[in-house]
Amino acid sequence: MRLEVDKETGVALVTLDRPAKHNALTLEMAARLGEVWRELRYDDAVRAAVLTGAGGRAFCTGIDRAAVVPQPSSPYTIDDPLVAIGPKANDLWKPVVAAVEGMACGGAFYLIGESEFVVAGEGATFFDPHTTYGMVSAFETVHMAQRMPFGEVARMALMGTAERISARRAYETGLVSEVTPAGGAVAAAREAAAVIASYPTEAVQGTVRAVWSAKEAARATALAHAPHLVALGNLPPDRQAALFGDRGRGGGAYRVR
Repeated sequence: MRLEVDKETGVALVTLDRPAKHNALTLEMAARLGEVWRELRYDDAVRAAVLTGAGGRAFCTGIDRAAVVPQPSSPYTIDDPLVAIGPKANDLWKPVVAAVEGMACGGAFYLIGESEFVVAGEGATFFDPHTTYGMVSAFETVHMAQRMPFGEVARMALMGTAERISARRAYETGLVSEVTPAGGAVAAAREAAAVIASYPTEAVQGTVRAVWSAKEAARATALAHAPHLVALGNLPPDRQAALFGDRGRGGGAYRVR
């Protein structure tokens, strides 16, 4: 992962840098993301941030399937390595703009869901593969329900890998605030972030807190239920392996709308 700070504009660029694996997150990357957001809290040279993925083929495809995440035996607890990867989970209230090129799926919604707004290149696609592979989409749907109409969130989660949402459709439903030509998302996001960073940071951060307070109570309540739903509804790992083997989460035929 790369962190670059433009001290002239006050904008930090955070890049998930694992393009050969579609920027899937390792446990080490997940931990580093939390560290980066906490570092930016105390860096007065940074007044806004842009988050993107390297390579252009994917923004992020969630947790790496090879990651081994030990789980407690109690059905009332679940260890989710992605639960603290977002800026808000780390108490960062400097605005974050997500710049999406290529695929954004599954665990990517933890990051998109805690960004202030999303800029997407024309070729970006959004989808949620969980149900296809016998897993509950809980945290992801909670995050997206704050940004998209109920029916669109339900359709995306339930259709799994069979359907992907185009950048244009994401714009129409409110998930994306701006669509750029392919490859232009980072430049547009940095331009917007630089405008925001030019304003007094106290006023900006207060505005961010005000916007989030409008929905925080409902979001917190919903997220509190998510671990139990995952523990109850996920197929056991041995059944997932027997049914799906090593197939990638983004594979198979699909249609874009």
